[in-house]
Amino acid sequence: MKRIKTGISGIDNFTNGFPEGRSLLITGDAGSGKTIFGLQFAYNCCLQNLKTVYITTEEDANDLYVQSSAFEWDIPGCTENGILKFIELAKIRAEVTEAEVKIEIESMKGNFAKLLETIPDDTQAVIIDNIGSYTAKLTPYEFRSRLDLLVYLLKERNITALIILDSATSDEFNEIALYSVYGAIKLMKRDNPYTGRRERVMDIVKMRSTKTPTQFLTYEINTNGIEILSGNFK
Repeated sequence: MKRIKTGISGIDNFTNGFPEGRSLLITGDAGSGKTIFGLQFAYNCCLQNLKTVYITTEEDANDLYVQSSAFEWDIPGCTENGILKFIELAKIRAEVTEAEVKIEIESMKGNFAKLLETIPDDTQAVIIDNIGSYTAKLTPYEFRSRLDLLVYLLKERNITALIILDSATSDEFNEIALYSVYGAIKLMKRDNPYTGRRERVMDIVKMRSTKTPTQFLTYEINTNGIEILSGNFK
């Protein structure tokens, strides 16, 4: 199976990258680095010459440019040469009238697959940050069926997808979502009982057809982005 490098060496050296044409789920606590993970993956898809789309449902592209400027990633250059495209759904909704907003919200509510209507036909990788914006009032059955459809359509188009789910939505739907996606990674912050210090750890919950570590991986966010600290992954 062909793999897409994430740009996070500890993950890439162990798994050889994410499986091409499959959907992976990223969940995590607030401040754990979910958006940074998404941006890092998007940038490294661009370095592999993959036409990439970053769908943001809450922030606008300027916010993401500011975040990426803390790292050694030329995100603006990727957008200028057309290899990376940002789609700002929050901005699109804000530009229509109040009546149209109500109609749009109702039509989008829970309809994750509608997100794909916004991306170009030649898209090879997509990051959705995050689908929690479209889960209001969904039952577990509705969430599962809509996520299943999104994952199916992404696979039909052979798009490698990183789907981000915020912590509030994850608490409600995480176990259900795990059945739909090909792989899942959870980002967490915890207190280390031995050092007394707070640290970030990730759990590669599952990744089909892939050898994965069973232990938590300690990581930090530095000028290179997310970097794995623990484990023999070099």
